[in-house]
Amino acid sequence: MIEIDGSMGEGGGQILRTAVSLSAVIGVPVRIRNIRVKRNNPGLRMQHITAISAAAKLSNAEVIGMREGSMEITFIPGKITCSNQIFDVGTAGSISLIIQTIMPLLMHAGCGSIIELRGGTDVPMAPPIDYMANVVMPNLELMGVKALITTKKRGHYPRGGGIAILETRPGKVHGVSFGESRPIRVEGISHATSLPSHVAARQAAAARNRLMRLGLPIDIKIDVGAGLSPGSGIVVWGLFDDGHRVGGDALGELGKPAETVGNEAADKLLSSILSGADLDPNMGDMMATYAAIASEPTRYTVSQVTQHLLTNVRVIKLMGINAEVKGEVGGRGEVAVEPTR
Repeated sequence: MIEIDGSMGEGGGQILRTAVSLSAVIGVPVRIRNIRVKRNNPGLRMQHITAISAAAKLSNAEVIGMREGSMEITFIPGKITCSNQIFDVGTAGSISLIIQTIMPLLMHAGCGSIIELRGGTDVPMAPPIDYMANVVMPNLELMGVKALITTKKRGHYPRGGGIAILETRPGKVHGVSFGESRPIRVEGISHATSLPSHVAARQAAAARNRLMRLGLPIDIKIDVGAGLSPGSGIVVWGLFDDGHRVGGDALGELGKPAETVGNEAADKLLSSILSGADLDPNMGDMMATYAAIASEPTRYTVSQVTQHLLTNVRVIKLMGINAEVKGEVGGRGEVAVEPTR
């Protein structure tokens, strides 16, 4: 049994997601205490319960202590199986964070799965679904991950109602290292849900104007539709000649001009591309978990070291996997992960 203190480092739900995911893959039980103790609403929320329940269902695990508000759980994994399932948060809780939890499991199922996820697709404090589909998945494909995300309906805070389909195929996850590469074009999606179409258009125009300094072709698509709650957002990404991608994103808020939203996403992308690093901060954080279950070592640079990344790597090390981050918080860094299995 591996013991993990959920209050360490950044102290958020990522500790829980990474620990449960790796526990299922390596087949070692884990107990996590002080779950989200630093948050205003500590303990498990429905989003976390849905993610753990999904991981337990897919790995035939026994879970002790799983109830809303619980500060401690024990996750005892069984055999991972492929499956066609529907998981519904029941709130605007992030679909993307559930995908983070179950994707490593599904890569070890030995066969394909189709998972329907219901909840929030574009919500604060979580990667937008367009970032997951167009930045995370193409990058993970370079590691042998075979998966596709399709957004059927967007869901914003507070009512959610979003629907996304995750399709996976069996594949061996291998390590990756990046060499010299250059950006060749910029793409993106600017959306507005239950709002005037000009909101999405203005977000896209602002981002496009900001990104023209790169001197690259730019194609930002507009997506307008209806949902249970109004909302908007934009995800932009740079494609490199070696196939990897770097992203930036921003969400609309009441009273926040659409131009500000577009500029915010563009500035994130510009910062990462101009740093010369392999990955943006969010991708650098997420890739560490897949590097931990790969068959060979992985090395990459990240445009900004975050507390989130440091905490995630710390959990990976507690799970018995060699991992290291070089660099100071706020600056460029290097991540190295060497699986010991």
